[in-house]
This record gives sequence, C-alpha cells and structure tokens, in this order.
Amino acid sequence: MILLALGAVLVIGLVIIYNRLVAKRQMVRNGWADIDVQLKRRADLLPNLVEAVRGYAAHERQLFEEITEKRNRAAQAGDDAAERGAAESQLSRPISRLFAVAEDYPDLKASVNFAHLQAELSDTENKIEMARRFYNGAVRELNTLVESFPSSLVAAPFGFEQAQYFEIETSDRALPQVGFGSET
Repeated sequence: MILLALGAVLVIGLVIIYNRLVAKRQMVRNGWADIDVQLKRRADLLPNLVEAVRGYAAHERQLFEEITEKRNRAAQAGDDAAERGAAESQLSRPISRLFAVAEDYPDLKASVNFAHLQAELSDTENKIEMARRFYNGAVRELNTLVESFPSSLVAAPFGFEQAQYFEIETSDRALPQVGFGSET
C-alpha cells in the first residue's frame, strides 16, 4: 500500500512537472509570435517610410537600397532567435541613418505622412521592446525549469530544451546624433 501511494505521488509529481514545462514552452512560443508580429509590422512600414523620404532625398539611393537589402535579410532569418536578432540589429543601423537624413529636410519633417510613419515606427519599436522583454522572461523561466532539479529529470527524456534569448545589440538602439550647426 505504501509503495502504491509512493508510486502515485511520483506519477502525479511527474505530471505536474511535465505540465509546467509545457506551459513554459508555450509562453516562449507565444512570446516569439508577438516579436514576429511586431517585426513584420516594422518591415511593412519601412517601404512606406523609404518612399516618403525618397521624394525629398533622392541622392540617398545607397541608404534606401541598404534598408531594402537588410529588411529582406531580416525577413529570411526565420525563427532562430540569435540569427533573427543579428539580422534585426543590422536593419536598425540604416533606419537610424534614415531619420538623420530626414533631419536635413524641413519640408519632409513637416509632412503629415512622414510624421505619421515616424510615429508608427516609433510605436512599433516600443512594442518590439515589450515583446522582447516578455519573450526573454519566458525563456528565462523555461531555461530555469529545464536546468532545475527535479524538473531536469523530466525535461531531458521528453525533449524539452533551453530556448535562446532574443537580443539586439545595445549600440544599435542608440539614436543618431544630429547637429544643429553650432560647432566650436
């Protein structure tokens, strides 16, 4: 009777741990889906933003081509968090330069269409940051559970693995420096 009760407690414990692992894995998948949606939204905004600036700064053709190329590369990066993070970091650089170029054109800055696109992109960047925090928190919880005892005894045989964090280099998030003609 005691062995049966001990076996039942062990089975119940295994089921509870397994279900916690499944829940954490689903949180990671949900977090990645949120990031993916926001990155797609940003990628969809970029052609409109480039077109708005292109009318004012036609000589910036190389920058427009670079944005298009890096946007395509980011879209092809897939669901690997490290690869996607690197591709998105590469895309952030020319985007910040695009806004620096826009600073040179007062008519463009005053354009309602450009202002709207810039606000949309800024809002999307904030949403990406929030989704990234949620995802990385879910990854942290899953990875902790996968590594912790006794859940590690359940994780390995059932194929639960650690997930990768989604990181974007902090230097890529820096705002471009815009001067206003006061040189010393």
